[in-house]
Amino acid sequence: MTIDLVIPTYKPGKKLEESLRRLSLQTVTFDTIYLINTEEEFFTKHLNDAYPNVVVKHIKKEEFDHGGTRNYGASLSDADIIAFMTDDAVPRDKYLTKHLLEAFEDPDVGAAYGRQLADPKDNYLEYYTRTFNYPAESSKKTKADLPRLGIKTFFCSNVCSAYRKKDYDEMGGFIKKTIFNEDMIMASKLIEAGRTIAYEADAAVWHWHNYRCFDQLHRNFDLAVSQVSYGGMFLEVSSESEGMKMVLNTLKHLLFTGRFLKIPKFMADTVCKYIGYKLGRNYKKLPKSLILKLTMNRSYWDSYEKI
Repeated sequence: MTIDLVIPTYKPGKKLEESLRRLSLQTVTFDTIYLINTEEEFFTKHLNDAYPNVVVKHIKKEEFDHGGTRNYGASLSDADIIAFMTDDAVPRDKYLTKHLLEAFEDPDVGAAYGRQLADPKDNYLEYYTRTFNYPAESSKKTKADLPRLGIKTFFCSNVCSAYRKKDYDEMGGFIKKTIFNEDMIMASKLIEAGRTIAYEADAAVWHWHNYRCFDQLHRNFDLAVSQVSYGGMFLEVSSESEGMKMVLNTLKHLLFTGRFLKIPKFMADTVCKYIGYKLGRNYKKLPKSLILKLTMNRSYWDSYEKI
């Protein structure tokens, strides 16, 4: 199977350079890597020439859209599999592409996503909580898992993902004009269509953020807005039970391993996530002035007709 990669970039830095270096050393290399860069003036020029399979396309900031920009990149490819990464994700080893492709040996798989790892020395809380969404064991999810997994059935991340191009095209690509969460929306459509989502634990990337608690509130507000705005199966399945499992699991771990000083930060983050999520689920009841204070993406609301 042929495979191409799309990476949206904005003011790319050292992580993208390291990622491209490691991608060039893969045991199975991507045929073409498309960098869809926002604002040419911020692009590191030498990346054009450093790798022969890298193609750079520049767009304006006002043209960027979480779904639409990725669709543009995908439209440039005629590969069997189209993969996506973010510009701050770095492959763990030289087998990333190989393991992503292995998922599609099952003809029922429409999408696969990889494992995200955090450095425990830099951010222990994110290192541990990532083991909840990104365990060491691979798995597959279908419509039959909805009663057991709830909204986690749709979990998929374009930080490191791949889609069977035929299925991707049949779903109409990523939803356009979404505040973000285009990956889970696509996964929900694939699940509803009877396809399988594969989690490939061996396809691993280094990727984490050092969010403050209010950053968590803003991010979870936008997450909930995306779910409510899209509707569909997101409104039919349980969301909060999976979050509660993660909270209890992490609290037990911090207590049993003696990391008591990390509990206040974890609880503050958890409260902010919950408040942001609940406000986002009810955004239609909120005044636009408050919405603009809660969102991470103010430009989305500038053209949002219902507010």
